[in-house]
Amino acid sequence: MRVVVIGSGIIGAAAAYYLTGRGATVTVVESGYRGQATEAGAGIVCPWVDHAEDDAWYQLTREGARDYPGLVEELGEDIGYAKVGALLVTEEPAELEQVRALLHRRYPEAPEMGEITDVSTPSELFPPLSDDLSAILVPGAARVNGRAVREALLRAAVARGAQVRTGIATLTPGGEVLLRPVGSAVPGTTGPTSPLPGPADGDATAGRAGPAGDDTTAAGGGTPAEAPGDAATARPAGSGVPAGTTPGRLPGGQAGAGATGGPAGAGRPGQPAGAEVTGGPTVERTGGTAGADVTGAPEGAEVPFRGGEQVAGAGSTSWRQATPLETTDVPLTGTGAHSFPGEGVPLDADVVIVAAGAWTGEVCRPLGVKLPVFPRRGQILHVTLEGIDTAWWPIVLPRIGPYLLGFPGSRVVIGATIEDVGFSPRVTMGGLGEVIAAGLQVAPGLLGSTVAETRVGLRPVYAPGGALIGRLTSRVVVATGLSSYGLTAGPFTGRIAAALALGEDPPIDLTPYAPAVA
Repeated sequence: MRVVVIGSGIIGAAAAYYLTGRGATVTVVESGYRGQATEAGAGIVCPWVDHAEDDAWYQLTREGARDYPGLVEELGEDIGYAKVGALLVTEEPAELEQVRALLHRRYPEAPEMGEITDVSTPSELFPPLSDDLSAILVPGAARVNGRAVREALLRAAVARGAQVRTGIATLTPGGEVLLRPVGSAVPGTTGPTSPLPGPADGDATAGRAGPAGDDTTAAGGGTPAEAPGDAATARPAGSGVPAGTTPGRLPGGQAGAGATGGPAGAGRPGQPAGAEVTGGPTVERTGGTAGADVTGAPEGAEVPFRGGEQVAGAGSTSWRQATPLETTDVPLTGTGAHSFPGEGVPLDADVVIVAAGAWTGEVCRPLGVKLPVFPRRGQILHVTLEGIDTAWWPIVLPRIGPYLLGFPGSRVVIGATIEDVGFSPRVTMGGLGEVIAAGLQVAPGLLGSTVAETRVGLRPVYAPGGALIGRLTSRVVVATGLSSYGLTAGPFTGRIAAALALGEDPPIDLTPYAPAVA
């Protein structure tokens, strides 16, 4: 069977890995669009504290977390996976009681979370933390280097015969794939993506030149990733963007991070025209009404968008999903949609998997379906503490505010903003300032740390509120919409997509994730 996978991010890479393991002939299309969702992913794997009222979301993330130990063993290389535990921290100890009850309720079916314990002095485990915090420890939580996972999956798929081709993939109404050169997109929308390191033997160029503008390689050159995050979900043409959505902010944060003044459509060099947002910032408030709808759903959305990461409402027992998002009527210009000259080069395929992140809706538009998938920007900060071993510091998850986690190399990751600003993959002063201010409130000991890196990514959000996994047509499978849970559930979702492409029964019931199309 010949399968084309549109998207080389963690879902697409996993799909290619599992497909080639079953003998399929696989071509992965890797685009150069900036803003790949998991480029900014921190790598937190702790599904048990969220989605208290959404069994489908919880099942997907729980099974994704369960898959990791086996995947690590299969790949046989370091992907940065380590069970370091997670501290759920708060200044009000009473706030821990609901999540404690949730974890105890879920423990019999998920003993891998480990025995929950109280931590009276969290700074003993994560030294920069404020002394005013109380915490409980979830010892089974893990962190992972998403970039390393993606690259390892692609290397393994390539070793089994997969091809990775660079270009812009589009579909025809019949579901055929056309590949265009990267340079054929609208100027300013493409850019370098993180390279795929070659195999261990150093053979990084075992490939051939492809058709016009297409680089076909068995494995691209580059150096292995040293920092957490993951490289690229492939970015074929853009998705519809919700009109009138909200400039960004951290949960419980202050100034909105992403809005800029100036004329509509006034892009910056290297950014898509019209990607900027006019209007002032907003402040997210806590204690909103449960299930509050957010206006401005993308065109074609039948169900009101309710906020992706945070939909549970103030009465939720989820740890980090208690605050519904607010909305402000901020005009957005630009949708990420592109026009292309020429017909493109056809790629032979019996089945196509579209795992194109926030651009999935636009990729699938020629099929006559409207998939309300749109981008949600996240900005994240990496700092270093010279001479300090941070490799085994636990993940820190406040109920409201930024997460923090340590990695080898004296590195600490802090994030992330939640910004509905369209296809605008850039780090802003407001966003970075918000991450820094909120991070220091939780961990004042980071005041003297060194800023090492900033990252930004566009998380794919499916407007009805869940993941989007299933068949669109007899030959097209879609897998996206994991939002903030891409690194938790991405490899497992890729395995599901591979099963659908092969005509096999998926490992879980996909009814809750099925595309809502006629």
